[in-house]
Amino acid sequence: MLSKRTFAFLAALKKHNDRDWFLENKPAYLEAKEDFETLVGELIQRIAAFDKSVQGLDPRKCSFRIFRDARFSKDKSPYKTNFGAHISAKENKFQERAGYYLHVEPGNCFLGGGAYTPSSPWLKAIRNAIAEDGKFFRRLITAPAFKKQFGAMTGDTVKTVPQGFSKEHTHIDLLRHKDFLAMRQLKDAEVLAPGFAKEAAAAFKVLMPFERFLNDTLEDI
Repeated sequence: MLSKRTFAFLAALKKHNDRDWFLENKPAYLEAKEDFETLVGELIQRIAAFDKSVQGLDPRKCSFRIFRDARFSKDKSPYKTNFGAHISAKENKFQERAGYYLHVEPGNCFLGGGAYTPSSPWLKAIRNAIAEDGKFFRRLITAPAFKKQFGAMTGDTVKTVPQGFSKEHTHIDLLRHKDFLAMRQLKDAEVLAPGFAKEAAAAFKVLMPFERFLNDTLEDI
């Protein structure tokens, strides 16, 4: 389970997002970072029980850096105000492979998965797979267990018809997606509860068929 001190650090960082404060509070950051990575390590072990592809992953490599790349952003804050981890066979390569995502941020915690801003070749492969077997894919995202855990599939869509497909296609609503995401918002108290890792892994187990469909399309690139 995560420590309340980790949440306290992130809340303080949001108020004091500057390098001087961060350097003064680096011991608190390192403690929070270790706390989060310990949780990620437990999640990896639990997920590996049903998805062998993540077995033996290093939680440090699955976790995102807290330092922001602000070069092309109007927001020049140097640090993220959350901890995040993407657990997949390609550590931390969320644009290259679907995985299991954990986001910890006071007031905005969530679990997620799927294909976020996939590369053009991967997006094309996903769309081709849906065009070929959209009925199966739709069953995955409308299954009772999926809907109970994650609700409806989300993600950015295009208003136009993707190149190479007909606007009359039976699954055009799915083909318009640019992202294929499943997300479940969490209360802070849920993340701080002793049994959180077990509950999160149970949700991710429901997500696995969705992830597998998306990752299987990588073979066609």
